[in-house]
Amino acid sequence: MHLFKKSMVAMLLIATVATSCSNDDNDGVTPTPPPVPQKTVKVASNTTFGAIMTDSTGKTLYFFSNDAQGIPTCKDGCAAVWPTFYVEESALTVDSSLNKADFTTVTRPDGTKQTAYKGWPLYYYAQDAAAGEVKGDNVGTIWFVAKPDYSVMVANFQLHGNDGTDYVLNNTGVIAAGTGTSKYLVDDRGLTLYKFSNDKAGTNNFTNNDDTHNAIWPIYEISEVKNVPTGFNKADFAIITVLGKKQITYKGWPMYYFGQDAKVRGANKGVSVPAPNVWPVFYTTTAAAPQP
Repeated sequence: MHLFKKSMVAMLLIATVATSCSNDDNDGVTPTPPPVPQKTVKVASNTTFGAIMTDSTGKTLYFFSNDAQGIPTCKDGCAAVWPTFYVEESALTVDSSLNKADFTTVTRPDGTKQTAYKGWPLYYYAQDAAAGEVKGDNVGTIWFVAKPDYSVMVANFQLHGNDGTDYVLNNTGVIAAGTGTSKYLVDDRGLTLYKFSNDKAGTNNFTNNDDTHNAIWPIYEISEVKNVPTGFNKADFAIITVLGKKQITYKGWPMYYFGQDAKVRGANKGVSVPAPNVWPVFYTTTAAAPQP
């Protein structure tokens, strides 16, 4: 009997060791790693647009030209067609090619929150049923796929000169007194861009050697033209060198900021300085610069 008990104890020890080894080896099956958390904002590759920004499920995000001031203006019925995108900043994770510092939270007219990229509030388009669809791009020529690398964007806003007068850009590219929104080019962060009427194609005739003029009308410095909104031809943009600086041009016209806009999104005071059409804004209606 004593021998029987010893045999039973030995068999139990062997079984325990075997079970332990089997568990350690997971029966030869490689354990499934935990799922990798999806970024709340991703960069996807689109056959038409190249790199575009999406949410974690691949749904396309958009910019609205009417939001040039960085304040959401799409509300009520508009918001039903263009739902807002919002992720609390503490929970926001972004693709490695994006800079999280470029994302902020803005407050909508109804008090709710919305995520913005480089100051542009982000939206969905209700008719994009599936991930990767981009049906909302260029709707009304004021909605654009959100891209991380626009060199210029389109604003749709009232022009208000430094003289206190309201202006509009007409369909021939001429500035005239009037009320109403105008479509015009801004940089990727919504700052208004201007052309100098005395410049020539590819030639900056304003910026002088001591850089004094550059403080009044700073050149838009950019080393490379990356992407432009739908409706614009990337070939119409180029880079020239001015006093060792790289300045972007559109249809040959060097592009400038106005110092008194004070880097305020949506400010466009320069359209009246010193008189309308000396420093007008740009759009597709802008004629090519004259040859030197």
